[in-house]
Amino acid sequence: MDSDSTEKPKASFVHLHVHSHYSLLNAIPKPKELIAAAKADGQTALALTDLGALYGAVDFYKASMGSGVKPIIGLEAFIAPRSMEDREGSLDKPRNRVIFLAKNNEGYVNLIKMVTDSFMRGFYYKPRIDRALMEQYKENLVCILPSFSSEPVSALKDHQDEKAHETLDWYNGVFGDDLYMEITHHPEITGHMETQAQIKALAKEHGVQLMAAHDVYYLTKDDHYAREAMIKIQSGGILDMMDDGEGEHEDFSFISQAQALEYFADEPEALANTLKIADMCGYTMTPGEVWHFPNFIIESGKTPDDELHDTAYEGYTWRGYSPDNAEAIKRLDYELDVIKKKGYAKYFLAVGDLLREARERGILTTIRGSVAGSFATYVLGITNVDPLEYNLPFERFLNPERPSAPDIDMDFADNRRDEIITYARDKYGRDHVAQICTFGTMMAKAAVRDIARVLGHPYSLGDQISKIIPVGSQGSKMTIDKALEIEPDFAKMYKEDAAVKEIVDLAKKIEGRARQLGVHAAGVVIAPHPLNLYTPVQPDTKSGKLITQYESNSVGEDGVGLLKFDFLGIRNLAILADATKLVKETRGIDIDIEKVPVDDEKTFAILAKGETMGLFQLNGSGMTAFLKQLKPSTIHDINAMVALYRPGPMECIPQYIERKHNPMLVTYLDPRLQPILERSFGVITYQDDVMMIAIKLAGYSWLDADKLRKAMGKKVPEVMAAEKEKLFKGFLEFGKLSEANAEALWLLIEPFAAYGFNKAHAASYGRVAYQTAYMKANYPVEYMTAVLTAESGNMETITDVIHECERMGVHVLPPDVNESSPGFSIVKGDDGLPAHIRFGLSAVKGFGEGIAQTLLAEREAHGKFTSISDFLRRITDRGINKKSMEALTMAGAFDTLEERGTLLHNMEKMLEFNKAEMHKKESAQDDLFAMMGGLTNELILEPAPDATKSQKLAWEKELIGIYINGHPVDDYAAKMRTYPSIGRILREWREDQECKTAGMIESIRPLMTKKGDKMAFIKLVNRKDTIELVMFPKLYEVQHTLIEPGKVIAVKGKVNVRNDEKSIILDAIKPL
Repeated sequence: MDSDSTEKPKASFVHLHVHSHYSLLNAIPKPKELIAAAKADGQTALALTDLGALYGAVDFYKASMGSGVKPIIGLEAFIAPRSMEDREGSLDKPRNRVIFLAKNNEGYVNLIKMVTDSFMRGFYYKPRIDRALMEQYKENLVCILPSFSSEPVSALKDHQDEKAHETLDWYNGVFGDDLYMEITHHPEITGHMETQAQIKALAKEHGVQLMAAHDVYYLTKDDHYAREAMIKIQSGGILDMMDDGEGEHEDFSFISQAQALEYFADEPEALANTLKIADMCGYTMTPGEVWHFPNFIIESGKTPDDELHDTAYEGYTWRGYSPDNAEAIKRLDYELDVIKKKGYAKYFLAVGDLLREARERGILTTIRGSVAGSFATYVLGITNVDPLEYNLPFERFLNPERPSAPDIDMDFADNRRDEIITYARDKYGRDHVAQICTFGTMMAKAAVRDIARVLGHPYSLGDQISKIIPVGSQGSKMTIDKALEIEPDFAKMYKEDAAVKEIVDLAKKIEGRARQLGVHAAGVVIAPHPLNLYTPVQPDTKSGKLITQYESNSVGEDGVGLLKFDFLGIRNLAILADATKLVKETRGIDIDIEKVPVDDEKTFAILAKGETMGLFQLNGSGMTAFLKQLKPSTIHDINAMVALYRPGPMECIPQYIERKHNPMLVTYLDPRLQPILERSFGVITYQDDVMMIAIKLAGYSWLDADKLRKAMGKKVPEVMAAEKEKLFKGFLEFGKLSEANAEALWLLIEPFAAYGFNKAHAASYGRVAYQTAYMKANYPVEYMTAVLTAESGNMETITDVIHECERMGVHVLPPDVNESSPGFSIVKGDDGLPAHIRFGLSAVKGFGEGIAQTLLAEREAHGKFTSISDFLRRITDRGINKKSMEALTMAGAFDTLEERGTLLHNMEKMLEFNKAEMHKKESAQDDLFAMMGGLTNELILEPAPDATKSQKLAWEKELIGIYINGHPVDDYAAKMRTYPSIGRILREWREDQECKTAGMIESIRPLMTKKGDKMAFIKLVNRKDTIELVMFPKLYEVQHTLIEPGKVIAVKGKVNVRNDEKSIILDAIKPL
């Protein structure tokens, strides 16, 4: 045996034409799976050549790190038949493709620029390039003409030999020695091998080198149908699972080197060229090592560090801190020193500038995450929470020992968030700023639905399978395999039903694959130079805004190194801004929401009573129930509830409440815990508490404590066990705790394993939560008006908010063309103070914001409308049509001008009148009428029966969510008085107590149990109150025909209490 016979054999072939699932709905493998396959086969390099885009380039590179497989970044581009600017019918649809591989970093940047241009300038059905673009970016690229779809091959297939020669001549002239013609081996495809012979002859005649490939779309031949299913998901149609022809179908799998040697035995040079190309390609990326900060211009000419220092000390004074406060100055200097050493000054200046601009525009902001622990950001105006007051650690945000990029998540009023993104684009350059893309993936439930449809099964089958799959938990996505393991009914279906097994097996192959491109809810990158030096960009198909082709983990600090700025939108900030504006308009009082007192009795009183509808973070039945028990009296109570109200820590809420009301119960396992947990009555409440315990009682550094936090968040049993062992050792050796106390302390920490909350984040959000409660308690009409306006597009929420207004004694008046604004507006009482709310016109279903603004402008300019003729004559907006006029009529907005039945009967006549008036204005004939003394036509309405009360009520409920002219239950008042009211049930009945009541069915939410049985949740209402009814399958089966919205019924059942909310488990129902 030769001495070197045990050495690893050299590769004889590598794949250079490969697609991943980033070729959206056209290929199966993830980049890491491709790298693993290459490594397993001993292939030393691998190219990724996804279709039209570079979505997976960074993911692919990162997957290759440490694998021994060289990553080659490539692209399979679509070619415009003419110029990429041409877009004429089917003539300019792309039919041909070309492959490019980056030889080095310069070639990679050329690929980025080419892809960006193909989307920004060449998109037509597909992102397209043309010859001019190829010539522009040809440097440092290997060009490969694919065997199925290149221009020369298409010409050969069309028997246009002369064109094939001419086309190849052009490519040869542009790319020279970097040009290759691909050959592939697919005898299963009719005519393919004959085409390969033509390719070889053509290449030989022109002196072009050959390259062997297999055009990979999946890993194994068994994945053929999974890819076909993905294509059908995209294009529609039904997948035929029968084998093609004589049982052989197209094979685009990841063939081994042995297979390649067999397939291309007669073309050894084509095989060798795969290695030759791989050797000449060598792109280098440094994920997580280099970060690119925005090019923030400092007008003073100072260095970034000096500018940050001086700005911070100006803010120190602005925040009201004394120059004699040694503790505050020490903290500020320490933080500025850390920022300076890390080189982050420009980032903080950029963020400060964005938030300063927001303040100057009157846009309310807050910050989420650990940044609120920074005193420097507080004095810079980035955060609004004083970390010294709340005892928030800086190191939780910016650890001196941890080499990570800064991350500040900014919250803006959601209706004005885009203003600040636009400001950033204008300041730094439109080609420097883009929103970050996301990829929607086919998760377990969606995958089985899609596959069931593609296989031609009834919708109900896919729906049934999808519903039986459990929902994943935070940080732990549900997979089909996991569902089969933990859900017995699902496993039984899979085992016993052949159709279910077929669906599930195929769904598993596409599960987790990218399905579509989206836009990150908040993420924006701001680059120091044009983005196409770092990431390809493209327009979002819906908004047209610029987005990156790399998702957050690829474009950010762990990828190409652009700093991610999160511009998040919070509706409650918009509500607060609107409410303070209304207070100014109606009372003449200027409210600085950041300076409202944090010890307001009215605020804590409404929280103690559970009046939480419309509040930030504090609404919902479960949270409300705890607040009523807690009766919060400080902002710290609110912060704690924001943090504790989530799985895991929620178990500690009763203990927190009990200790707050009985301080004698507060104890500490060790005296060193008191300064950490004193404000939370000895209850571990935040992630920071766990970290501080590890530091103070186990000798951890901040870096170690941060690693503990991250490990606990992942909730992996092995990792948790290792952390417990390490922490125990620290408790015993450093902290000198007894084993019993160490174990007891661990049991207190463990509930925070996955769901512990950041203390600084809780302080930021607790502050906004308090502010919303303050405004509701002190300015209820203004606040609820702002809530209604913010929720204008959500009829169900509007209905709930209106019920809350009525409970508060604030009446919501119907829409009126002579009184309503586009949004909800305030109606003053006799004392001149806000008393009621007028329904907004744009909240009427079917009536848009634009026409509502037109109506208001006309009314403000020329006064109220005196008749329906006057209205139709003056409002000649094209938004006036049958739909919008019927909406206003049926909602009662014309009630002060004309009766609804008459208007609906004359609708066509009214629209014709309006159209004629519009024509007059457009043709300027109205000037002649004016000169003739203002003669105008008057619309004569034909008499018609008045709308009935029941008709009006039904219309009102449908279009505005409330009843104006009474309530449907009014006609049943006498019968309903024989039953206890819904309100009495809610106030007086106890859990499990039998009850009877009556009311109207407002809504029904049917659903299917895991066993496939039907049941329903029913909303029962009377004039004042609402209760939920639960109709389980047994009763549903015999009485479901008796339930329909609008029906008045009597019910019998048993009271159920969950999260302090009462419902009725039904035993029987009957029509009233």
